[in-house]
Amino acid sequence: MHTLISNLRYALRGFRHSPVFTGAAVLTLALGIGGTTAIFTLVHAVMLRSLPVSDPGRLYRVGEGDDCCIEGGPQDRWGFYSYNLYERLKAAAPEFEEVAAFQAGGWQQSVRRERELAARPLYSEYASGSYFSMLGVRAFGGRLFTPDDDKPSAPPVAVLSHRAWQATYGSDPSVVGSTFFIEGHPFTVIGVTPPGFFGETLRSDPPDIWVPLQQEPMINPEGSLVHAPFSAWLRMMGRLRPGATIAGMAPRLTGVLRQWMEHDSGYPANWMPDVIRTLPKQVINVIPAGAGVTEMREGYGRSLAILLSVCGLVLLIASANVANLLLARAVVRRAQTAVRLALGASRRQIVAQALAESVLLSVGGGIVGILVAIAGARLLLTLAFHSAHFLPISPLPSLAVLAFSFALALATGAVFGTIPAWFATRTHPAEALHGVGRSTSDHSSIARQGLLIVQAMLSVVLVAGATMLARSLDKLQNQDFGYQIQGRVVLDLHNPPATYTAPKLAALYRELEDRLNRLPGVRASGLALYNPLTDNWGELICVQGHPPGKIDAESGASWDRVSPNYLQDFGVSVLRGRAFTTADNETSELVAVVNEAFVKRFFKPNEDPLDQHFGLDYPENAGTYRIVGIVRDAKFAGFELDKPARPMFYVTLAQYANYPQEGMKKFELGSHFIHAAMLVTNTPTGVLEPLLRRTLAELDPNLTMVSVRTMREQVALSFDQERAVASLASLFGIVALLLAAVGVYGVTAYAVAQRTNEIGIRMALGANRTRVIQLVLHGAFKRVVIGLLVGLPLAVGAGRLIAAQLYGVKSWDPMALSVAVVALGICALVATLIPATRAAAISPIEALRIE
Repeated sequence: MHTLISNLRYALRGFRHSPVFTGAAVLTLALGIGGTTAIFTLVHAVMLRSLPVSDPGRLYRVGEGDDCCIEGGPQDRWGFYSYNLYERLKAAAPEFEEVAAFQAGGWQQSVRRERELAARPLYSEYASGSYFSMLGVRAFGGRLFTPDDDKPSAPPVAVLSHRAWQATYGSDPSVVGSTFFIEGHPFTVIGVTPPGFFGETLRSDPPDIWVPLQQEPMINPEGSLVHAPFSAWLRMMGRLRPGATIAGMAPRLTGVLRQWMEHDSGYPANWMPDVIRTLPKQVINVIPAGAGVTEMREGYGRSLAILLSVCGLVLLIASANVANLLLARAVVRRAQTAVRLALGASRRQIVAQALAESVLLSVGGGIVGILVAIAGARLLLTLAFHSAHFLPISPLPSLAVLAFSFALALATGAVFGTIPAWFATRTHPAEALHGVGRSTSDHSSIARQGLLIVQAMLSVVLVAGATMLARSLDKLQNQDFGYQIQGRVVLDLHNPPATYTAPKLAALYRELEDRLNRLPGVRASGLALYNPLTDNWGELICVQGHPPGKIDAESGASWDRVSPNYLQDFGVSVLRGRAFTTADNETSELVAVVNEAFVKRFFKPNEDPLDQHFGLDYPENAGTYRIVGIVRDAKFAGFELDKPARPMFYVTLAQYANYPQEGMKKFELGSHFIHAAMLVTNTPTGVLEPLLRRTLAELDPNLTMVSVRTMREQVALSFDQERAVASLASLFGIVALLLAAVGVYGVTAYAVAQRTNEIGIRMALGANRTRVIQLVLHGAFKRVVIGLLVGLPLAVGAGRLIAAQLYGVKSWDPMALSVAVVALGICALVATLIPATRAAAISPIEALRIE
């Protein structure tokens, strides 16, 4: 211990006398350690952190699948359930102490506190009465709802999140017990959740308010999901009893599922052959849920892995840089080391001293790196979730992350300190005291040049990869979406209250569209169920005269409900037939417009789709719509934007289909409660927003606007994750180039200093300044070129690893590889010219006097 303290004091004294060296080494390491810690902060929050609830280790999810929809149907790996299937599975899982169902994904509801004039949109979640007790959550104020509150006859109650209570209602204690109107229906807020609780799912904009499941039919009477026999809209989670295990639970629940699907699901008769055929593939897995529903882990895991790899490469470059600095420092101190060896110091003591210096530097870099990590994590969250109102992820490192950062600093110090420590023991006292250290033959020169090659190689990989990601993002954002982006403003509306009847809705929409058209600077407007890149509604298609479609992705199509001029005003061009007109109203024949992909999927090449009929879900509905037009493919769904446009059809807002099925009647009415509007205008959104809010409030105080954006902003919003990865990868690529340039400069400057005598002799023998500069450049670029030759194949390999993240860019993209070569070449040239010009300015007489 005494020796360790002595070594540390000696190192600190040396650092105090070399502030430039110390500052450069600490800042270099801070960039590498800080960047890696920043990404690990998010990795820990998204991938590793447990829910802030009681004993999360006993929580299990029933089903892991995440690929379904409200319409229902076989899911293969199940994860979403109807209410009646949830009840059946719950009864078949006695190993659970408590079981809860909760809405998959949040909705926004119009919420107005009593005595408030205007409603506001709040993120809501329906949950069973056992939800909070199953999670082990206690109220911050008031109480949380229980199974007694989750009954059709129970008084309507709701629970507010702590953040909403604090941020939206100013921490007003009178909120508990007061009346809130949700979609126009009175509810009593009975409690507030504890601080830090965001629900069972880590996501941006978590629930502001929770409502018992059995109150859903009151809020949504026509399209109630609780009473829908096979609508898959709930997830399921349970808390295991003490001493119980999940062994055998999954096969048992799978059996219950298959029995329900075959006999009690209520699936349409035309679905049943496919349902029975796919029964062996239908499974329920029971998985740990200590981290909750990990949809963010699945969505962001690959991107975080890429960024963590990028930061790891930057850390390697930084370590190589500091190792080079320490090597140069060791060579300068060879005479001092030789004296210590001559006076009896052991090689072990020399190595311990060198390692103490490197570890101390890395710890200093780690401390400064914490600040870099906080800034980096904050930057990434801002880039990836800049449209979110709230994100329950802190950029501040947790204790686990701090422990990781400290361990990383120690490991980094040990790694980059090993080579200088080893070279320190290679000093021969006699040679060092005779000045051999000023020649070009010291043992460390090969190591320094090798480290320089490694820096150049890794820099090429980073810059090429970052360029590929940036070019992919550019191609994604500027692709042809099939409609006009410029001069279009999109409104995300909260749908009208469910109390509206069909005639009242029609009158509301006519009045709304008329008022929007009269706003200053608005040239045209349109209404829609949803705007492009915001949602996706899909149904099984039944074409008249064709065999019934199977229940699979190839038999369905996306669709949207729009006002007559919506598609034309959005720039969706008609290829054949016609677009909608005002004559397509509630008294005329039901018509539809389809896109090119729809025609390719559902009609043969020799079939003319115009005037053909199709319908939804049931064969008896096949004659519902007549196709009157074919439009260009346009990307409306808010996902898979790197793939071709989905088959899609459009129907008009004014028309209602009279379905014979009770469920389809509710579905048809529900689809007329729109969520979107579009304006053709160049007026800034900041000017439009107050006008729009006033317009909606005048029509109905319960009508609220969630957001108003230009279509360009909506496109950018769709690629937040890709932009965050590309931006940070580019930032780290620049850092890598700068570190590589510093490395080139350091090695070249040291080489020039070592060869001062040689350069003086050359100049005395007639070499001019140009020749000296060429000599220095040749020596430096020889290592850089080797790094390029090794780095380019590695860059292509890295491109293949991130190929899934690329759109329209090859893993061997010539532009990306060229940018990497040119960028590194320019940085190396600038870094080399500085010591080269200094070498050319050496006076031969002064150079010879140095020896």
